[in-house]
Amino acid sequence: MAADGLTTIRSSHGPGETTNKLEAAVKARGMTVFARVNHAEGAAEVGLTLRPTELLIFGNAKGGTRLMQTIQTIGIDLPLKALVWQDAAGDTWLSCNDPGWLAKRHGLGPEVEATISAMAAALNEVTKAATAHA
Repeated sequence: MAADGLTTIRSSHGPGETTNKLEAAVKARGMTVFARVNHAEGAAEVGLTLRPTELLIFGNAKGGTRLMQTIQTIGIDLPLKALVWQDAAGDTWLSCNDPGWLAKRHGLGPEVEATISAMAAALNEVTKAATAHA
């Protein structure tokens, strides 16, 4: 788990391809994509520039609901989110919240450990699929 709860990994692909691969991996695991937010397009619409920055919001109601049944405030951090962004050097990165950190943030206990572990494993799988060299 990252110290601040944010995990960031470098992608072997450009921003658009990384986001497309992430979306495909999420859907292949049977999760739902709730939204794809292109922050750079939003910036351009108001006359501002922003390097490629796109947010994918996704999840599985079965896992998320179990957590919210325990403590509803975790709903502020669910569904899961992943941010694909390009830095000034042109490198592409994928950042997401660590599910273990989210559990700690909301005071979830050992009764949801299996759900958190499954969520972390799924998140790890889809982020690797999106960022790894083919």
